[in-house]
Amino acid sequence: RFRHTSISQMCSCSNTISNEKYQDPFQLGRKDLKNLYEDIKKELLVSTAELREMCEYYFDGKGKAFRPMIVVLMARACNIHHNNSREMQASQRSVAIIAEMIHTASLVHDDVIDDANSRRGKMTVNQIWGERKAVLAGDFILSAASVALARIGNTTIISVLTQVIEDLVRGEFLQLGSKENENERFAHYLEKTFKKTASLIANSCKAVSILGCPDPKVHEIAYQYGKNVGIAFQLIDDVLDFTSCADHLGKPTAADLKLGLATGPVLFACRQFPEMNAMIMRRFSKPGDVERARKYVLQSDGVQQTTYLAQRYCHEATREISKLRPSPEREALIQLTEMVLLRDK
Repeated sequence: RFRHTSISQMCSCSNTISNEKYQDPFQLGRKDLKNLYEDIKKELLVSTAELREMCEYYFDGKGKAFRPMIVVLMARACNIHHNNSREMQASQRSVAIIAEMIHTASLVHDDVIDDANSRRGKMTVNQIWGERKAVLAGDFILSAASVALARIGNTTIISVLTQVIEDLVRGEFLQLGSKENENERFAHYLEKTFKKTASLIANSCKAVSILGCPDPKVHEIAYQYGKNVGIAFQLIDDVLDFTSCADHLGKPTAADLKLGLATGPVLFACRQFPEMNAMIMRRFSKPGDVERARKYVLQSDGVQQTTYLAQRYCHEATREISKLRPSPEREALIQLTEMVLLRDK
């Protein structure tokens, strides 16, 4: 859920960009996302009833469809920028479908790695069907996404989107490790955040821009917008892990600490409470570590500093997308950066 707030309440960076009428991204993107989940389920045609049920479990239409919405808005913004085309190409919509499939496959696998028991307010696939079957379900969703990607028939697009899958794996490996050197920790955290979260948005945006416009400058604008919004999205996610209640978030809070992960709020808090360094290095494994670390974070300015950092990334995303020709879709993408900052779950 996003809190809809006027632009002037949050930051002035988008006020001067154009006089285009304010557009609600969710309303504007809805027409292109109609039947999104039904179309995904068509890609998951499989004879085994149990595997089909597992694969379709998260495609229940109750997700925000945040990633595909960014992709369809970016596609239209690039098409309008290039030749004022108001049409969305079928291949561009396919990228939105593939992005959601890759994202969901990564959720299924993440829940296995993290031994998570709830997501989006319901039990995880691994809790219901077991870890082994959950891994296979995630693999199957990825394979179905790869088939849909091959069907687009464009080698450049295949290369751009397969990079996402590589980044997801590399990001997971980065998350499994940690840096002893405090100065290297933040760079490690941001690289992990890019690979695990932002790469999908950045490369999906780049893919639809390539399909809609031949100009490499536009491809870079789309990529940079997606990268910056993606990193900001994860930074706010890491903030909500400390500030939101479990029922509201749809998953347990302080989940990252329990997994031994030091996210932005923790790394910022560590500057005020150096005694957290030892806890970070032992991945909050001693009894009482999680509770103490959470208390330190909330006593520090870690949450505020992480939010400021997210604002900077959103400002950069706005700066990039503002290079495109004005359109309702461009303004909706600007509005979306504010929604990322104001979301509460």
